[in-house]
Amino acid sequence: MRTVTSNAALQSCLNRARGAGQRIAFVPTMGNLHEGHLDLVRRARSCADLVVVSIFVNPLQFGANEDLDAYPRTLAADKEKLFSEGVAYLFNPDVDQIYPEGMALHTKVRVPDLSETLCGSSRPGHFDGVTTVVNKLFNIVRPDVALFGEKDFQQLSIIRKMVDDLYMPVEIVGVATTRANDGLALSSRNGYLSAEERSVAPLLHETLNSCREAIACGFDNFLQLESHARMQLLQAGFDPDYFAVRDARTLRAVSEDTEEIAILAAARLGKTRLIDNVRLSVNPVSDWGMLASS
Repeated sequence: MRTVTSNAALQSCLNRARGAGQRIAFVPTMGNLHEGHLDLVRRARSCADLVVVSIFVNPLQFGANEDLDAYPRTLAADKEKLFSEGVAYLFNPDVDQIYPEGMALHTKVRVPDLSETLCGSSRPGHFDGVTTVVNKLFNIVRPDVALFGEKDFQQLSIIRKMVDDLYMPVEIVGVATTRANDGLALSSRNGYLSAEERSVAPLLHETLNSCREAIACGFDNFLQLESHARMQLLQAGFDPDYFAVRDARTLRAVSEDTEEIAILAAARLGKTRLIDNVRLSVNPVSDWGMLASS
């Protein structure tokens, strides 16, 4: 595995690979790698000749009161993991390489509507930072395929919309969320949880699953389901940001045209913000009774 820190050096390497007819897969990360990231790399290896992973803690997607300085940086351990997984190139640029003239007046890429709901409501500007840096990384790497985890389903949806809207020649592949044995979605931020909080954290996924099971059994009062779920989380010690039943394609309210439902949640447990989601396919509205009006 070769570690590259400059845009020009990486592009030179990848141009040679591209000229040799190699298919390039790309996995963008912010480091502090866990098994979920490595599952992305393994999937990437299965659909390309060469895998590029980036590690870049993107300051543009952190809000004023968020954990940019405290975000865990474990480059040496990350390199060992990526080497063992057969990654060809690790792209590890510094901030000046990605934002050479600073961020204040930097051009930003924004996906309206999808970026303004759910996490976008409580973290204004966050997804503008995500889409801007992903756009830049795509332009540097020029991958044939890029892989993202489904744990952040809203982020995945936004990136897909950006790629479609801008006619970007890259295939976006979503990879199923990697979970601990007790169901907790793996995340770099899980390391912030105390032992007691870690024992409570799986309830987020359990609550999502309970909601999915209720809908699968025909319960269609989504507002009541959302309210009940938030109350369960509050009673367990969470501070819910949102718990929402949405159309998985648009992230808007479920309607007669909905083919797949996404149930999404974000909640703080102590100082740690956890996100997760589950999804289910739905039957035609004629089989759902009050689906369109609930």
